[in-house]
Amino acid sequence: QVQLVESGGGLVQAGGSLRLSCAASGSIYSIFVMGWYRQAPGKQRELVADITSGGRSNYADSVKGRFTISLDNAKNTVYLQMNNLKPEDTAAYYCNAQIRGGLGYGNYWGRGTQVTVSS
Repeated sequence: QVQLVESGGGLVQAGGSLRLSCAASGSIYSIFVMGWYRQAPGKQRELVADITSGGRSNYADSVKGRFTISLDNAKNTVYLQMNNLKPEDTAAYYCNAQIRGGLGYGNYWGRGTQVTVSS
């Protein structure tokens, strides 16, 4: 079994910064992709950014130039540095990982961490 534990959410003023972390633990053989999704009230969950184990990253247009995703393969941990935050970034942020583990391939989700940006 694989667990994802997120940390780093909180309340910040517009223009501020936050750093989210997500650590994967358990029976992990290899990580294919880790990423962050977000879901605001009344909206669908959307991809924020993801990154492959080889370091190739992908961003939503709305966060390009403001957010940076990185992956520490040795620690099985993905980070999301969020700068110049805007009120529209307010959402629950969920970590996602596509992993080959003891039970084979799996797509895993964390429980989420709340990010609130005040204007």
